[in-house]
Amino acid sequence: MTYVGDTGEVSARVHPVAEHPSRPGVGSIVATGAQTDGDFGLFRAEFRPGTDVAAHFHRTFSESFYVLAGSLDVFDGARWVTSSSGDLVHVPRGGIHGLRVAGAESAEVLTLFTPGIPRERFVLELLEISTSGRQLSPSEWTEFYARHDQFMV
Repeated sequence: MTYVGDTGEVSARVHPVAEHPSRPGVGSIVATGAQTDGDFGLFRAEFRPGTDVAAHFHRTFSESFYVLAGSLDVFDGARWVTSSSGDLVHVPRGGIHGLRVAGAESAEVLTLFTPGIPRERFVLELLEISTSGRQLSPSEWTEFYARHDQFMV
């Protein structure tokens, strides 16, 4: 949305790191779409060795991955490409992508998604499933992913 005022507004907001919902070894939710008025969301993830996110796409939002440390293998729909510290990977809406950490070191990654949909719901529910030991059937996984605009390929 375009700002149409003539003088600007006092509207900058600081979100201190102490307020970011986080989990050691997983990462943190730096900014939700609600905090950015729907402009974007930003997560900081700690991907451990062996992390493997299967190929999928999103219909309503794009994702960009900025590698802060380590290396992250990214599937671009056709092949795996290794991205390293300082690299940016952008996946537009509908772009097939997968992620993995093949090496012995963890990767630290900022994930930016636009617009700022409530993607934290997906992350928090996925964490709850994994930590509780709850087992989902194939149809429950399909429903879970569809509800969060994640379509596996």
